[in-house]
This record gives sequence, C-alpha cells and structure tokens, in this order.
Amino acid sequence: MGHLNIQQFVQTLPVQAAHRIQSGEEAINIAKQLATQFAQEASLRDQNRRLPVDELNAFSQSGLWSITIPKQYGGAGVSWRTALEVIKTISAVDPSLGQLPQNHLVILEHIRLDGTEQQKKFFFDLVLNGVRFGNAFSEIGNKHVADFKTILKPVNDNANQHGFEVNGKKFFATGALLAHWVPIVTVNDGGLPHLALVPRETAGLTIINDWSSFGQRTTASGTVIIEQVKVPVEHVIPIYQAFANPTVAGPVSQIIQAALDAGIARGAIEETIQYVRQYARPWIDANQDKATDDHYTIAAIGDLKIKLRAAEAVLDLAADQIEKASQEPSDDSVAEASVLVAEAKVLTTEIAILAANKLFELAGTRSTLAEHNLDRHWRNARTHTLHDPVRWKYHLVGNYFLNEIKPPRHPWA
Repeated sequence: MGHLNIQQFVQTLPVQAAHRIQSGEEAINIAKQLATQFAQEASLRDQNRRLPVDELNAFSQSGLWSITIPKQYGGAGVSWRTALEVIKTISAVDPSLGQLPQNHLVILEHIRLDGTEQQKKFFFDLVLNGVRFGNAFSEIGNKHVADFKTILKPVNDNANQHGFEVNGKKFFATGALLAHWVPIVTVNDGGLPHLALVPRETAGLTIINDWSSFGQRTTASGTVIIEQVKVPVEHVIPIYQAFANPTVAGPVSQIIQAALDAGIARGAIEETIQYVRQYARPWIDANQDKATDDHYTIAAIGDLKIKLRAAEAVLDLAADQIEKASQEPSDDSVAEASVLVAEAKVLTTEIAILAANKLFELAGTRSTLAEHNLDRHWRNARTHTLHDPVRWKYHLVGNYFLNEIKPPRHPWA
C-alpha cells in the first residue's frame, strides 16, 4: 500500500470504445459470462489484496457500466431490476468487483437528474466509450457523514477563467485508484453540495492506496487528497438539487448497496451448498451416510434460500417503485421508494451476514482452514453492510407507518 504510480494499473482512457449493450437481456447474459471468468481467481485476489485490474477493464469494456444511461443519449436505458441483477451476479463471485461500479452508477443518476443538457451529452458519451468514474465522497473525522469539509470556491485567473478550485481530503474512495475520472463531493460557501468531476491525472489530485479493511479488500477504497484542484464550471454539477426536490437520488444510491449485499448472500449460500456436497460429514446422531441427508442441514439450507428469495423479492419491488417515482416524482412516490429500499436493505443485510455465518456452521471445522479462504464471505458481508447503519432503516420504516413521517432526503435514505 501507499503512494503508487497509478499509471501502472490502468490507461488514462480506454484504447477502444466499450461495447454498446442493446437490451436488458443482453446485459444479464454478459454479466453471467463475466461472473464465470471473475470467479476463477476471486479468492486469490482477496488473499493477496491483488487489485482486479484486468477484470475491471473487462467489466467496464463489456458495456455494463453504461446500461442505465437513457436511450436518448445512446444507452440501453435498462430497468433498475436489470441493473441490480447485474450487480448481484458479479457480487456473488467477487463483491469487490461488484462494488466498484456502485458509485459510478449513482453519479450517472445525478448527471441525469442535475446535469445540464451539455453535461449529460458530454459525460454520458465518455461512459459509453468506456470511461469509469471513481468516488471521492466520504470524509472521516467530521461530525457526521454529510458534514463535508471539502470546499469549492470560484476562481478567475488566466488558467481557469470562470472556474472553481477544490481543496479537501476524502476517504472510502472506492474505485478512485482505478478510475479514469474522479467525481468529488464538495460544498460551496453556502454549504450546498456539488459534484466536481475531474480526470484522474489532474494536478493536485493525489490517490493513496491505504485501504486496510479486512473485507472488500480489493476495492482500493482509500484516501484522496485534493489540493488546489482546478475544475471548469462545465464539470461542476449542483447535486443538492436532487435532494431539495423529490427525486430518486437517495433510493438509487441505497438500492445498489442492497443489491451488492444480496449478491454476497448468493455467493455465500452457493459456496455452502458446494462445500457440504463435497466435504461435510453428517452429525453422528443423524444416522445418515451423507451430509446432504442430514435433516438439520437440509432445513438450514432451505431457510437460507427462503430468506434470500424474500430479500430479492422486496429488492425487486423497490426497483419497480424507483422506476415509478422516476417517471412520476412526488413526495409520496419518492417516500414509498425510500421505504421499500430500506426494507430491502434490512433483509439483504440480514441474509448476507446470516449466510456467511451459516456457511461455517454447516460446512464444519475444516472449512475454517486458511487454504479455503471461506472467511472472505463473512469479511465482505460484515464490511459492506456497515456502509450505513441498518438499525436506522427499521426506524425509517417504523416512523413512516406509525407516525406518517416521510424519510429524509439524502443519499443514505
């Protein structure tokens, strides 16, 4: 870890334009093909903290990073059900890879909601050609997650006429190390959040590979230092507008998180089934020859599958409501989307952690050996589900139904 010459990892821009996906069916088929490929060395990447450079290039060049771009701008304009299925499919084999487009997709949504027509055409075209957005959102040591200290101030000099300068420091910068552009969340002198999008090689932008978490090890979610970074006015988007009015910005941000957790659960359950079939032994009192005939093991697998199906069903309901609220935004439609997403977040969090725990209970002591690296499922589930406290999702849902209080408007609701 530490300061790195990030040119060794990825080219400044893709040499070839990314594939253009035409339909949701094609997107899901490509995701399944890539998942088979990504699964092959997923455990080794986790063990060695090896950044998935080749895999990430294949992922974005496949066209999957542009599928939510509206059709009128050249994208596939897939439904959120489809986009989430892609995230779940990749996350089931490698949640770090599944997390890397998470903020990228949120940025695309903010461009759709808050960008000018010129900005939409410019940035959507970049992404359609294979450009990846990273993430420089969160800060540490502040009063709370939305207490941003990264400052956007106007400047007017010969080199940057009618532009801005950004100064600050970020952490949890998922994907920034391997991005082509780094979107920075910053606030103006009125405290209003804006998104300043800059090429990764911009002067004053330093990306540090210091992510040391025990889970989601290869997201390179480390530090970004922003020192007198110059940004033209055309690359600044007033994202506060998405929360000043009823929009799906918050639910979209949250539902991608929930989809990733559902993918982790899928992967952990599949790993459990395969291990039990191949290696596990029945308990002595079961009076069975195979672990797959052990009554309690069978019941436990059934319980996991039921809970996963329920979580994914609510996730689909939430995706459908986001589609509705996107087409007909109102206080009520957006509130209902936020509530359904919160319900999905509760269920996907619970099944991800439960599945990762049950893996060892059903597989037995030998499954804890380092050579299997099965603990990566628990480490990834425990790490990613900490993104925002699920205990507050219960409060959001209960407050909505008991007191008729609509959810707050911010990226965590």
